[in-house]
Amino acid sequence: MAGPELLLDSSIRMWVVLPIVFITFFVGVIRHYVTQLLHSDKKVDLEQVCDSQVLLRSRILRENGKYIPRQSFAMRKHYFNNAETGFFKKVKRKVIPKNPMTDTSMLTDMMKGNLTNVLPMILIGGWINWAFSGFVITKVPFPLTLRFKPMLQRGIDLLTLDASWVSSASWYFLNVFGLRSMYSLILGQDNAADQSRLMQDQMTGAAMAMPPDPNKAFKSEWEALEIVEHKWALENVEEELMSRDLNFGTFLSQDVKSTMF
Repeated sequence: MAGPELLLDSSIRMWVVLPIVFITFFVGVIRHYVTQLLHSDKKVDLEQVCDSQVLLRSRILRENGKYIPRQSFAMRKHYFNNAETGFFKKVKRKVIPKNPMTDTSMLTDMMKGNLTNVLPMILIGGWINWAFSGFVITKVPFPLTLRFKPMLQRGIDLLTLDASWVSSASWYFLNVFGLRSMYSLILGQDNAADQSRLMQDQMTGAAMAMPPDPNKAFKSEWEALEIVEHKWALENVEEELMSRDLNFGTFLSQDVKSTMF
């Protein structure tokens, strides 16, 4: 039986692996409380929120309209797309372009985001890359292809080294996105320390945000809803259900087994 490729010093665990984990964790906790201190309530435009919710309702109607009867679908489509009284035809919004150079709130939020998210990651990542550079600290318990070497072996340029080994710099980035369970356990679900959650919230907010020109958004949504044809997916669901041979004995035996074990 062949021996291991590398024999790591046990001191690496105490002086490299655990310090990187603790530094990453405590930096995330500090970022969470700093974000709470710098948090400011954003001014919400009621008209913009209403328009975004109307677009969301129309999109849900297009995607899930097959689960309601034809009359209900026609009533909702008439509310949105009627040529005279439809919402998308009747409502016209006044477009006021926002200049980010004159809007101080946008600049302030951008500076706060860079201060609490981007700057700590750059500084701590650069310091860890300088202080712990060149260390091979652990190995993943499964084989990997050579495509994973740039991701898991940052700072180590060895072509003969197996792709399963992890360098210290890559270990830091793995901890940045891998400590979300610890953050959720200690800081709660809605915490500002989880980088992946912040990215997800930014993507969701960008998807839910109102377009700069609501009139163009209304027009495109009107066109998309106009070509939708209703086809009720639950038209014969009673007949299909009653025509099946339901074996209730099997269901009951499965329930009994699940409760026993």
